[in-house]
Amino acid sequence: MKESNYFYDIKYSDIDYSKIVIDVSEFENCSFKNCQFSKVNLSASSFIGCKFEYCEFSNTRIKDTTFREISFKNCKLLGLEFSSCNKFMFSMQFDNCQLNMSSFYNLKLHKTNFINCKLKEVDFANADLSNSLFDNCDLNKAVFDNTNLTKCDLSTSYNYSIDPEKNKLLKAIFSLFGLSGLLDKYDIIIKQ
Repeated sequence: MKESNYFYDIKYSDIDYSKIVIDVSEFENCSFKNCQFSKVNLSASSFIGCKFEYCEFSNTRIKDTTFREISFKNCKLLGLEFSSCNKFMFSMQFDNCQLNMSSFYNLKLHKTNFINCKLKEVDFANADLSNSLFDNCDLNKAVFDNTNLTKCDLSTSYNYSIDPEKNKLLKAIFSLFGLSGLLDKYDIIIKQ
């Protein structure tokens, strides 16, 4: 077993981690800007109170990784299996990020903000997204199945298809424009 390394309140920028071997580590209150994590193995590492800006995480391995109070801004996070992360106190926010083909299957994501994000083909099945905000997000082919969307705000998002009979939508907010995304399964035509 590798010895854990602890890093506190450090600013990292312009680092290509795909060319560095990263031991299991814990990062607390650190910030990462313009860093490359693509295809890097971050399994079992911990990130607590960290900020990532303009970072690339596509196909990064994050099995048992801890993400607690994390903010991603202008990041590319394609194909990530967030569902394989450490679920204890899992919490993150996304602003202007690409999360296409990622999985949040069976995660508790209370009060998560997705702002101006690309969420194409993202798996939200069995996730608890109660009180979350999807502000101006593209949810084309995103999977919502047995998803808790109680009090979610999707009023400015688009391209979603959500079956009200298979998801919990109590007091969720939708715009009149997005209403067709709730009626897709009926194959009806809505004129506006």
